[in-house]
Amino acid sequence: MAQLPKFQDENLMVGFDTSDDACVYRVAPDLAMIQTVDFFPPVVDDPFTFGQIAAANALSDIYAMGGEPTLAMNLLCFPSCLSLQVVQQILAGGYDKVREAGAIVSGGHTIEDPEPKYGLCVSGFARPDAILVNSAAKPGDALVLTKPLGVGILSTAYKADLIEGEMVEKLILNMTTLNKSGRDIMVKYHPHSCTDVTGFGLLGHGYEMAKGSGVTIRLFASQLPVLPGAQENAQMGIIPAGAYRNREYLEQEITIDPTVEEWVVDVACDPQTSGGLLISLPREEANAMVAEMKGKTLCAQIVGEVLPKSEKALELVP
Repeated sequence: MAQLPKFQDENLMVGFDTSDDACVYRVAPDLAMIQTVDFFPPVVDDPFTFGQIAAANALSDIYAMGGEPTLAMNLLCFPSCLSLQVVQQILAGGYDKVREAGAIVSGGHTIEDPEPKYGLCVSGFARPDAILVNSAAKPGDALVLTKPLGVGILSTAYKADLIEGEMVEKLILNMTTLNKSGRDIMVKYHPHSCTDVTGFGLLGHGYEMAKGSGVTIRLFASQLPVLPGAQENAQMGIIPAGAYRNREYLEQEITIDPTVEEWVVDVACDPQTSGGLLISLPREEANAMVAEMKGKTLCAQIVGEVLPKSEKALELVP
């Protein structure tokens, strides 16, 4: 396979080589542009809610880098049989979340496709010295998570009509909530590293942070926040295919304590849609940040710690 060329540009602060959430380009000595793109097929039936979820997911990358979303462009694929009203509702849902973020939808592009897909290309800005990357965690840091896990498991259950009522409401709330409040509070402290937890699951994104930072990340199974119903459905075997792929990919990179229950491992591998921020910051600041986040983010939980590099990049302990 041909190697991608490396472009030498001193203003490119973050590229594709560290598997980070977005690319970052310095446009002026005191200003950096953050660029990201993300889109996917529907995860819920309601088109407006689908638009909200897809937009919140795309905007999250900007927040994970410590930036402020500014401009967004729609990416929409839809079949010719889809009614114009449904298309309008998807776009309205996306617009709703972009407006909540304080950004502007400035255009976009559509194509015909047998399966509908929607998302955004988002540009944001931050000071170059305020950019957060996923590869700067330091030994001694604590790890804080700002949304509960289990989205992939519950989405699978939802599609099979296995959950209803409060479980569905909390699942949708989790996916439609912006990571703006978490970012706003996080930057008041001294975070070393940050990423958002999405398709690779907590363990996959934790691995990217550990590998990029040259450290080992230890996660505490008993401290992982979980959405209502996720444990029960995981124990029934309602596991999305992505969780199995994530686990297989990480098999040689993780040590799992034999006392950790299987459903917890499934939740830790579960692919999230519009998941929370995973923040690595000095241990002495973690409790204060968690206390400030209470009631302002969907959860605020210390879920692990950063250790000097050992044989494995990840540890999952009781």
